[in-house]
Amino acid sequence: MEKVNIFDIEGMEFPAGRRTRVILGQNGAIQGEKFCQGYVVIYPGGGIPEHDHETVESYTILKGQGVMEVDGEKQEVKEGDYVFVPSWKKHSLHNTGDSDMHMMFVYAPSVIVDHWAQEQSGELK
Repeated sequence: MEKVNIFDIEGMEFPAGRRTRVILGQNGAIQGEKFCQGYVVIYPGGGIPEHDHETVESYTILKGQGVMEVDGEKQEVKEGDYVFVPSWKKHSLHNTGDSDMHMMFVYAPSVIVDHWAQEQSGELK
């Protein structure tokens, strides 16, 4: 059994206003080959900038509220909502509340997605 507490993972701070902790994946606390899973805290006014990638992905909102956009369609999301994102569909998530939004993502296959480096470099906002 491999066990980790998600709050023990330092994670990465992103300029768009969030902290991402990769639980399972190539760059995760636990190495994973088939899929990647992470836990994200999005600060009020922060988000995940619009991006796309080859992998399919899901976002599960655990706490808070915001707006999710997939392929040009915007919808409000809240605690308990699950959104599936097909390959190559542009998507973004923004916290519209006044408290932290907590969400879990899962994507497959397991790779280190390009948009993380693009955002850290300032190329993606």
